[in-house]
Amino acid sequence: MSLKSIAAKIFAKFVVNRMNKWVNNPIETQEKVFRTLIATAAETSFGKDHGFHEIKSTADFAARVPIRDYEALKPYVERVVAGDEDVLWPGKPLYFAKTSGTTSGAKYIPLTKESMPTHTRAARNAILCYIHETGKANFVNGKMIFLQGSPEMTEKNGINIGRLSGIVAHYVPAYLQRNRLPSWETNCINDWETKVDAIVAETKDENMALISGIPSWVQMYFERLKAATQKPVGELFKNFELFIYGGVNYEPYRAKFEALIGRKVPSIELFPASEGFFAFQDSQKEKGMLLQLDSGIFYEFIEASRFFDENPKRLTLADVQTGVNYVLIVSTSAGLWAYNVGDTVQFTSINPYRVIVSGRIKHFISAFGEHVIGKEVEQAMQDAMEQHEFTISEFTVAPQTETSAGELPYHEWLIEFETEPENLQQVAKTLDAAMQEQNSYYFDLIKGKVLQPLKIKALPKNSFQRYMKSQGKLGGQNKVPRLSNDRKIADFFN
Repeated sequence: MSLKSIAAKIFAKFVVNRMNKWVNNPIETQEKVFRTLIATAAETSFGKDHGFHEIKSTADFAARVPIRDYEALKPYVERVVAGDEDVLWPGKPLYFAKTSGTTSGAKYIPLTKESMPTHTRAARNAILCYIHETGKANFVNGKMIFLQGSPEMTEKNGINIGRLSGIVAHYVPAYLQRNRLPSWETNCINDWETKVDAIVAETKDENMALISGIPSWVQMYFERLKAATQKPVGELFKNFELFIYGGVNYEPYRAKFEALIGRKVPSIELFPASEGFFAFQDSQKEKGMLLQLDSGIFYEFIEASRFFDENPKRLTLADVQTGVNYVLIVSTSAGLWAYNVGDTVQFTSINPYRVIVSGRIKHFISAFGEHVIGKEVEQAMQDAMEQHEFTISEFTVAPQTETSAGELPYHEWLIEFETEPENLQQVAKTLDAAMQEQNSYYFDLIKGKVLQPLKIKALPKNSFQRYMKSQGKLGGQNKVPRLSNDRKIADFFN
């Protein structure tokens, strides 16, 4: 065992012991974070507008600070972009993470000197928790790759602007830099397909031990590696020991990944966003990701089924239950206040507080009152893949309301198969049965003959890559929505 791996184990034990102080005191930790946030921002424009000096409790906060999405917060953000100080948080942010908004155009999410370290610390701690639990640390001696956006940035009014993954690239610790790939020059390539080919050329002869990225884009990298070398990824990278991912559920990709690799590789799930690094998988034995309670983020939760009510009840950590679908609301040391991230989560445990991402509050199907969410379609797909032994590259689901005379509407599943099933109709039946079992509204609509059972549309290879390219969202941190309440994506394939 190398000195580097021994040191990693010692450091992992130290960090996990330090983490346990807040893990074992979750409510007190959140109270402390809340008080610090309010006190720090009391003299900002936002703090003055909302009477932060008068806020003594989370109930006061809920009464004074309404829930906002980016569009509602935009007037404050625009002042920060224009160069104003002390607007949402003291001073100016270090960066703006630029993201693609669906309704707001480009979104500029502030990152401050207080919030920026929480992103890198959480990613580091995820790896250290894995080392501490499993005792496996040899991968620290190999090469590591992080498939991410370009680290190049622009500047406006003294604030650097870039993609979150590119910003984070500037914070890779010095002790990892010599092990890290791809090169800076390759990372700066903007065209994703060109970039992947360059990464393949740089890494195919290296000792890759850790690979990280969104599964759909890592799959593209693996496929091109295999095409270039005619070898399974696991044979090419004999010391490939750990896959780290986030952004989407890995399960629909797992079978395809294992086929490309040629063996199973342990994985760690992350829950990062421009608005904050919310959770990471801290255990290979327990389901869910550990909610980051000491990272300058105060969490509130609203039951998803009540989110669109006039005054939905805002819950704190002490109020949540396992198995309930909640909309995630955050206030952060980057100056976001009662901010609707757009993600929905479910708690798998409250001792400690672990979550899974169940979907997006804007990504659902309820054209007929069925309230179908991402977690349900992903679970149904996983059930079907296990039963019928097929693999997929990608899929999405949309309602079909415009049917021929006498035909009931239905949900259309648009699937790009990697290996096709023997009987597509049987797959459709399995998917439909899984949906009925998970979602009582969907069950009632099928039994009441308001909807007919779902239908599958098989798509040609690379269909979703073609779609994402048409939207200017090929690669990086971009993801195909699992489902939508309209036909905008589905109609692209007609």
